[in-house]
Amino acid sequence: MKKPMEKHLTLREKILETIRDAIMTGALKPGEKVAEPDLAERFGISRTPIREAFRQLESEGYLTVIPRKGAVVTFFSPRDVEEFYAIKSILEGYAARRACEKLTDKEIEKLRTINEKLRHLADEGDVRHFFRIHNDFHELFLRAADNEKLSELVTNLVRKFQRLRYASLSLPGRMHISVKEHERIIEAFQSRNADMAETLVRKNAEYGGRVLMQETDGAPPLKPAEQAAALQLDI
Repeated sequence: MKKPMEKHLTLREKILETIRDAIMTGALKPGEKVAEPDLAERFGISRTPIREAFRQLESEGYLTVIPRKGAVVTFFSPRDVEEFYAIKSILEGYAARRACEKLTDKEIEKLRTINEKLRHLADEGDVRHFFRIHNDFHELFLRAADNEKLSELVTNLVRKFQRLRYASLSLPGRMHISVKEHERIIEAFQSRNADMAETLVRKNAEYGGRVLMQETDGAPPLKPAEQAAALQLDI
């Protein structure tokens, strides 16, 4: 299968991708300043579109913009990680329970189609496109839950911690495991097993958070069995 064709990127999108990639690869580390002048020189533009890109990256949890000091790469503490995944697991678990009652057969089939796309992207090791389509999977059952306030809460929460979710999916083997876990979730939806759907989605987030916490100082270590289980769960 050929890699998905890259869409033509606007200058603003190129800036966004450049900074995101630098942060995810570790070229820019937590607490490090992202200099407007350097980016302006690199892209041959004024600072206005760069500041606009900074605002979006701040909303996604990549940067923290400090008045009169500029933008720095956001640092997430173990507590930040723990609290995010704890809240995400509760909200998305509830969404899965409600969606189990409301998803149409056509929507369930669409989940299968999305997951097949993810399978191909995992085979190619294409984390960037996998991440985008992975979001489509979760957003579909979130919309099916038919609760506007719930959808708003989850959307705003997830947007703020995009970097954590991308980092988790970048772990070795996680994309293929994600596809397998999606299959189990789809089966729960197909059989209208609300308890199973909620449990799967909640456990996914809980264990996914603990894997990332291992990479931060002061995080309680996972037992070998817990680590193995965590690596086999999608977020």
